[in-house]
Amino acid sequence: MNRNQLYESMEHIDDQVLERSEKRKGVRKRFWMGAVAAVLVIAVAAGIALQPRVPIGENSGATTGQATDQSVGKANTLRVATYPEMAPYPDESQFMSGAQETFDSEGYSKAHDAWWESLQAQRRDTGYAQGLESFWEKTVPVFLGGESGENRAYSPVNVYMALGMLAELTDGDSRQQVLDLLGASDIDALRSQANDLWNANYWNDGATASVLASSLWLREDISYVDSTLDTLADIYYASSFQGEMGSQEMDQMLQDWINDQTGGLLEEQVGELTLKPDTVLALATTLYFQAKWCEEFSEASNVTQAFHGPNGDRDAEFMRTSTTNTYYWGDNFGAVGLGLENGGAMWFVLPDEGTSPEELLQDSQAMEFLFSESGTNSWENNKMLTIHLSVPKFDISSQTDLLGGLETLGVTDALDPELADFSPTTQDVDSVYLSQAQHGVRVAIDEEGVTAAAYTVMAATGSGAPPEEEMDFVLDRPFLFCVTSQDGLPLFVGIVNQP
Repeated sequence: MNRNQLYESMEHIDDQVLERSEKRKGVRKRFWMGAVAAVLVIAVAAGIALQPRVPIGENSGATTGQATDQSVGKANTLRVATYPEMAPYPDESQFMSGAQETFDSEGYSKAHDAWWESLQAQRRDTGYAQGLESFWEKTVPVFLGGESGENRAYSPVNVYMALGMLAELTDGDSRQQVLDLLGASDIDALRSQANDLWNANYWNDGATASVLASSLWLREDISYVDSTLDTLADIYYASSFQGEMGSQEMDQMLQDWINDQTGGLLEEQVGELTLKPDTVLALATTLYFQAKWCEEFSEASNVTQAFHGPNGDRDAEFMRTSTTNTYYWGDNFGAVGLGLENGGAMWFVLPDEGTSPEELLQDSQAMEFLFSESGTNSWENNKMLTIHLSVPKFDISSQTDLLGGLETLGVTDALDPELADFSPTTQDVDSVYLSQAQHGVRVAIDEEGVTAAAYTVMAATGSGAPPEEEMDFVLDRPFLFCVTSQDGLPLFVGIVNQP
């Protein structure tokens, strides 16, 4: 499947960004009043907690996503990540003057030029996304699978970045297993891909935000390899802090850092994060994503009706809209996408009657539809229709222990005290191993857009009949969703069993 062709058929989502530049002269842009956030996707506190195999003796020896001080509480700052600066997206209201509301087209055009140039300087060749499909396809069924009835969500991009940092902290077979899962031929290839992914998803212009932040939290009585800290700062934009593991102060500083990066959306979940006294290090990564629906839902059109969940019917508030859009279908599913202001999209995948979302995760055709980036042909089964969409408002959260899934996916040595190799991290401890890997996600949608957050802590071809020219697409039973970036990368994937 060619994602670009999918976007083109879905009201040319990607082209909207380009058109802002091509058509800006003398054109008054649409100005969004009030809160800009339609999508607030945070991904995460992605991290690992490492523990020593044997006890360690005494002598063993701001702006979102950016540390600016030399200390965080009682933690010493060893490395500070510096983020690129972007020109602000021009606010049309700032170019209106006088009682007649005269619009300063020339001034707006200059500001828009600066914004566009800044955006293009930040963006890189999207070829980096090729080769990542195997990671999405492998991990989504593993980390979203389970018994039906529960709401679950997963951030593939966030976990990818966390595992990339894990690869930097390991060596030997421990590293190779992570590289294999990430689809990287070697550590240099991973660094190039991870850095390109970071930069492609960095967007902070005041109207839209997509910011990945990373941090490393180190035990104060252990020395660490400086070159590894430098690599994490350069490639992953990771700040490094050192303090007393297991202390209330250290736990609070880590929690505060995560909450700062995620706008407090994960405060309840993050409040449960603690580090044991014998933790060697913890790493945390976050993704903050903010955008709006291209076309907002009208609250006046909302209705209350039954959602037929696996545990019985329950009333839910449904948002409704009727638009000309592209409908896609396969042997066991139908799908519709809604555009986001930054060129991304949110996809709703409805399994056919008798098929659960969990079963659809094992459907290679459905997974190809969601995650393929390298295809040369458009999805065979698609048709432009007038679609009467009904989607329930929901606010779901889930927490997943990643350790079992990582083992299933072939990352085993890093979890084994006898086999783990963390020599690139520290020489003070004979052996450390991955003892904690948790992933928490929260996703909510309403009339304005999507709000989502996640944290990770690691201490065939369709042959169905085409639909009619006009159709109802009612998400009143369990379904899959996927929030994608401008490049089609899956930022969040989830199952709604009960809104």
